[in-house]
Amino acid sequence: MITWMQRHKRWLVITIWISTIAFVGAGFVGWGSYEYGKQGGVVAVVGDREISNDEYQEEYSRLYEQYANAFGSAFNKDMAEKLNLKNIAYTQVLQKNLILSYGESLGIDVTNKDIAKELVKYNAFLKDGKFDKDTYVQVLSQNRTTPVKFEDSLKRNILLQKIQTLFEVDANQVEVQNLNKLLFVQDDISIKILNSNDIVINPSENELKKYWEENKNSYMSEISYELKTSEVELLSANASEEDISRHYAKFKGDYKKPDGKLKSLEEAKAEIIKELDVKFTKKTALKKYLQIKKEKENLVNDVVFAQSELPYTNESNEKIITAKVGDLLKPVFENDKFIIAKVIKINKSQPLPYKDALTQVTVDYTKVTKEKQLNELARRELTNFNGTKISNVTRESIDKIEGLSEQEAAKFLNELFSSTVKSGIVNLNDKVVLYKVRDSKLGEYDKSKDELVKNTLSQLINQELMVNLVKRLENTFEIQSLIQEKE
Repeated sequence: MITWMQRHKRWLVITIWISTIAFVGAGFVGWGSYEYGKQGGVVAVVGDREISNDEYQEEYSRLYEQYANAFGSAFNKDMAEKLNLKNIAYTQVLQKNLILSYGESLGIDVTNKDIAKELVKYNAFLKDGKFDKDTYVQVLSQNRTTPVKFEDSLKRNILLQKIQTLFEVDANQVEVQNLNKLLFVQDDISIKILNSNDIVINPSENELKKYWEENKNSYMSEISYELKTSEVELLSANASEEDISRHYAKFKGDYKKPDGKLKSLEEAKAEIIKELDVKFTKKTALKKYLQIKKEKENLVNDVVFAQSELPYTNESNEKIITAKVGDLLKPVFENDKFIIAKVIKINKSQPLPYKDALTQVTVDYTKVTKEKQLNELARRELTNFNGTKISNVTRESIDKIEGLSEQEAAKFLNELFSSTVKSGIVNLNDKVVLYKVRDSKLGEYDKSKDELVKNTLSQLINQELMVNLVKRLENTFEIQSLIQEKE
């Protein structure tokens, strides 16, 4: 499989230029120890554009995930290393920045409105069907990034999309008809499905410890923050009726019922009193903050929180996450009191002790070992297996593949009709499908499929145009590489 992937790696990542920012629930894949240029976080300069280490790692993570989705459990870090995936990612991020530099030279820009339109497309940022800033910040924080970093990445992708539209070309009808017949070829096949659930693994203590030793960096502790805090309980402003009426007159539009109608002064009174108390207490909290800053008063509470367990609002948690050791944070209102916090220490992520990691190590070792044994079994059986015979199979014959889910069947058929060999193995997470092509014939021309074929052909043409554009831009914009791999 490695040999095949190495021969075809140019085509494995279909969309080089434009890729969705997939961050929710996805971790970053590290690739070892590297030395970066004297500019610290900058790994290359293309024209006037600096490429940060974060952008480089984001490209690698995205590319790694694309390969993992395409090849399932058969793809791992060892395979990524053999394919030189880190170099592919580095080349791609350089190529993207060549195109971005070209777009900027044409005066193409990305506005805040463009970014806002993209943000509302992410369901993870919505609350009650609408974009919610607190949810947005929280989701990004959970994925160890910030709005600034995310929107920078989003801006790059929007600009790439705008540039790509300049080179979009439609395929002609003759090309569409010829490809229509070729794409919808029909095969008679035999298949056999092997399932990892049929393989039983009983790992020994030594096997688990060895696996943990070799993969320590996959089992890391969470970042935690040691803080010193002081609290200022909510004080009464003893607001007079005149104070309450004046505040209501000034901000009455803020006090609404669930149906959207304005509340009367009497209906809003409790809220107004609370807001006046908060405003009054904030002055006291700020005075205390200044006294602490001048070292005339001390913080009194010692607390430690893991990053995922920070108990404050999303905005307050983000301030702690982005703070440096020694930073004293201004008072924030939390649960009817103001809290002043100082970051004393940030405990970085460290490999977990064996006992703490054991549960997950057992799960991972079992999965990896099953995959290995399943692939070994598949290779042994491929030559002489007797499988289920299925006739007239096309790319759309999902319902003909029994024993697989719709998604698995679709992936298998895509692999089958992308292959150039008559027999082979397709990995589908916890399953492996052995196949043999017994006969093959061109499909009949089907006009109803013209639009699908046209889109596929246009994509191939446009991709070739972009490849040629990059070659030209390499001679237009200077590229300075600042990355060196350690020996």
